[in-house]
Amino acid sequence: MRKRTHKIERLSAVRIDDVAAEGKCLARTPDGVVFVEPRSGLPGVAPGDVVDLRIMNTKKQFREAVADQILEFSALRTEPFCEHFGVCGGCKWQHIRLDEQLRFKQQQVIDHLTRIGKVTLPGFGDAEIRPILAAEQTRYYRNKLEFTCADGRWLTETEVQTDAKIDQRAIGFHVPKRFDKVLPIQHCYLQPDPSNAVRLWLTDYVMREDLTLYNLKSHVGFLRTLIIRTAISTGQLMVTLQVAHPYSDTLEKLLSLLYAAFPEITSLNYIVNQKLNDTYADLEVVNWAGKPYIEEQMPDADGRFLTFRVGPKSFYQTNAQQAHELYKIARDWAGLTGRERVYDLYTGTGTIALFVARKAGQVIGIEYVESAVQDARVNAEVNGITNASFFAGDMRKLLTADFFAQHGKPDVVITDPPRAGMDEAVVQQLLVAAPARIVYVSCNTATQARDLNWLSAQYAVADVQPVDMFPHTHHVENVVLLVKKP
Repeated sequence: MRKRTHKIERLSAVRIDDVAAEGKCLARTPDGVVFVEPRSGLPGVAPGDVVDLRIMNTKKQFREAVADQILEFSALRTEPFCEHFGVCGGCKWQHIRLDEQLRFKQQQVIDHLTRIGKVTLPGFGDAEIRPILAAEQTRYYRNKLEFTCADGRWLTETEVQTDAKIDQRAIGFHVPKRFDKVLPIQHCYLQPDPSNAVRLWLTDYVMREDLTLYNLKSHVGFLRTLIIRTAISTGQLMVTLQVAHPYSDTLEKLLSLLYAAFPEITSLNYIVNQKLNDTYADLEVVNWAGKPYIEEQMPDADGRFLTFRVGPKSFYQTNAQQAHELYKIARDWAGLTGRERVYDLYTGTGTIALFVARKAGQVIGIEYVESAVQDARVNAEVNGITNASFFAGDMRKLLTADFFAQHGKPDVVITDPPRAGMDEAVVQQLLVAAPARIVYVSCNTATQARDLNWLSAQYAVADVQPVDMFPHTHHVENVVLLVKKP
């Protein structure tokens, strides 16, 4: 019996119309909407391109496709600056002009708020919302990168065809949709020096000493990840190595030579991880040399500098310079006079809470992760801030009538939830607490829009400010001011 073969559906000479969620592009055809992703090796897809498509998935309301060939290039394009563009999963929009990136992000915020949240936008003259706040620095803006050390290198088409034996070890980033394949990076434009130098030194050392790297399928090998943190404001440098074997002469030699090669390292750490995944939130971090943290500084409203201690597990905004602009917006929109009780929900290590504390009467930060709350308390002590309290626990269970009775209801709420947004139970408690203002900071405008819809019975949107935290990507932060309806 002859085996059936699936017929591949192709579309020729289709014009890309727009960008959609998660950085995908969108084409409107007579047969409906098609969401388009580039094929690995192509120079990205941009609105205005004319492309040949291969349909990968057909759903009821749309189809998904990859671009097989670009026939005509869009006028919105610019030349990508990174040699790894098209294979690496980062900086996916560097082939699109920066002004167009900002325009797409601005429109994405508007679309999500109006279509998902059914929000009535406040309007600013001819603009529906405030113009997006562009990042001053569009390269080398990240203060943290995590590189995978893997026995499973991504091979080019030429390398696949060769009969020569190729070393499979690589230190770099995962190729999109291939958890087991890592692209070796020569130069990365995301993090300032000496990030590239440290990674290349480690790569050279691995090859010279013939160290084994971790295989994500067989789960054998020595070195697993390289995590680099650079404090932009102070110049301090943290390097953390994650290894699969207990402490040994091999690790001692590696750490010693790395520390000697980069005397600017102020915190050198290692983690022994014998799990089947690279997560280390539940593992001990051993400080091998220097301090167990680095420090970032940020000026407050009075010109004094706040100091934040950042450990290997700490969360800190990866674009510190733009985070300062984001926090200023949140503080200004909170409308503080020095008397208000402020709740900072999803406070993390307390950065926003401490940033507004000197302008408030009292600040209460709530966070799920216990270690983050410990960091927040340390940061409050380091900065001499005595009017901030931090509590750890499940937001749904912690934010209750009993909590309000014990600590008082908030006059102002600042909330900066993860990408999933706020839980509906948390939103209901906010409606019970009924603060005069809510400042909602979001890294996912789709879930933010959903939450705004839940709050719309009692709150009106008074202001909207998109912020470009991650240039050359589709990600956008957004701040919304909500005021209590009469």
